[in-house]
Amino acid sequence: MNLRRYRYVAASRRAAAVTALGALLTAGTLAAPGPAAAGSGPETGQGTGQGTGQGTGLGTRLDRAALSRSLDAVHEAGMYGVYSAVRDGEESWRDAAGVADVDTGRPVKPFMVHRVGSISKTFTAVALLRQVARGTVELDAPIGRYLPDLVPGERGRRITVRMLLNHTSHIADHVAQAFPSLTQGSTSSLDDNRLRSFDSAELVRGALAAPATGEPGALPGVYSNTNYILAGLLLEKVTGEDAEAHITREVIRRAGLRHTSFPRTPNIPGPHSGAYESMYGLIDPPRDYSVYDMSWITTAGAVVSTMEDLNQFYRALLRGRLLGPAELAEMQKTVPVLLGGYPSPYGLGIYATDLPCGRFWGHSGSVFGMGTESMSSPDGTRQMSIGMNRTKYQPLDENGFPAASPIDPALVVHLLEGLCGPATARTRAAEPSFVPFAVDRISVKR
Repeated sequence: MNLRRYRYVAASRRAAAVTALGALLTAGTLAAPGPAAAGSGPETGQGTGQGTGQGTGLGTRLDRAALSRSLDAVHEAGMYGVYSAVRDGEESWRDAAGVADVDTGRPVKPFMVHRVGSISKTFTAVALLRQVARGTVELDAPIGRYLPDLVPGERGRRITVRMLLNHTSHIADHVAQAFPSLTQGSTSSLDDNRLRSFDSAELVRGALAAPATGEPGALPGVYSNTNYILAGLLLEKVTGEDAEAHITREVIRRAGLRHTSFPRTPNIPGPHSGAYESMYGLIDPPRDYSVYDMSWITTAGAVVSTMEDLNQFYRALLRGRLLGPAELAEMQKTVPVLLGGYPSPYGLGIYATDLPCGRFWGHSGSVFGMGTESMSSPDGTRQMSIGMNRTKYQPLDENGFPAASPIDPALVVHLLEGLCGPATARTRAAEPSFVPFAVDRISVKR
């Protein structure tokens, strides 16, 4: 079976693993078109789901037993721990499979708080669009109007607020500067910077000093975390308050989310799993990065949440509880943006994914050791959010590129069952229409 994956420029096995991190951190876990590998992997233990379901509705549209079985299969394929929440109207299901701690065997639970990475960008975009509605920010105004000292000169005049939010600014990503060893085939800076407090303005200045990825506004856009660091600084300028505090009040609390926050310390608040990073075998055994200072990503990726809270957030957004019709329409105007090397329809902090059963909106995220996917139908009726506690688990092939893992097709089946139903999952299991967490893929010829 031919695989369609995404290509990184890398000269060796070690360099490929390191280079792939840039795409991982820029886009998180994009679900994009292309067949994934079929098959199943060796069993690594029993899942904890056991068909428990824990649904709150009385309908029959969710096959709870099938959902729990397919979630268990993700763990059995090699994922340490995975938790998932599905909603269809007023009916809901949640479950978990695997372990939260590989040393003690402590099981994962469906209510665990999780680092959601780049899903944070949707929260930040909503907060800025609320300022657009109030007239304090203009989407098509140059960023230099608001932050002339930070983005001066021609780029400040040409790059607009919209270009930040839809990743067409072509400002380079700052991740390589925050973790310089990753460009040299070493993961040492991940440990060196565990408790380091980064300054957002300095991260932006470093990214602006790097070569641009294109001309402002040029298509396709190129995903860059720096855009959303700048968006946070813009929020601070126009509101006069800390961006994370502002997003918490204006978005998180307004959506009624009880387990979602920007942590004030390097610790994840509340019950949580470990965050196991493999870095394609560079870290073996995988290392737990659940204690980490997230100032390197702030408004671009520092939010923690639960899978049920994510569903509630996107439901509130898509049903007009957080933005007016005009702002929501702007949010859903998409342009092609390169995520993992493939042009995908990206709006303002949200992107579209077309599945066999229709179009879904959402985002994905991945930070060291934790990956997340959240998708919702356009009306917020059918939703699914899934979190995993091990990232970059794929092995490297003979050319030094990350290859498909048995975890990937298992994830595809579970995601299709959650969003489209078990009948679609069964018929598409051998050649599913999209690859979850596709930013971790490497492109090869079909």
